[in-house]
Amino acid sequence: MVTVVSLISPEIGLSGMLGTHVLVMVTAPKREEAERITRRLLDGNLAACVNIVSGIKSLFWWKGEIEEADECLLLIKTRLDKMDELVEVIKQTHSYTVPEIIAIPIIAGNKDYVKWMDQTIERP
Repeated sequence: MVTVVSLISPEIGLSGMLGTHVLVMVTAPKREEAERITRRLLDGNLAACVNIVSGIKSLFWWKGEIEEADECLLLIKTRLDKMDELVEVIKQTHSYTVPEIIAIPIIAGNKDYVKWMDQTIERP
């Protein structure tokens, strides 16, 4: 028998956020490119915050071979309604033919942070 346990605590609450906010992961070959992508996303109000994590080692299949690359990982906090434009901006700015752009739903979090995300993304 499987027991379902709620991941939402009364202290955190959902605040209407289920399915609305996402964490997007993108890899980039160099820090300069990661920063260029980040600036375009922030300037376009497509993200509230982007963390750039250097020193990522990626191994992956590409054109029938296992490849290895040193990369940076962008952790992009945004909303689902911004994804189409966000993907287009990343594809236009990124040097990879097929950049990794993966969105993970944020199912819970600090209500004040989520409110800040919304205010930041919606500012003129």
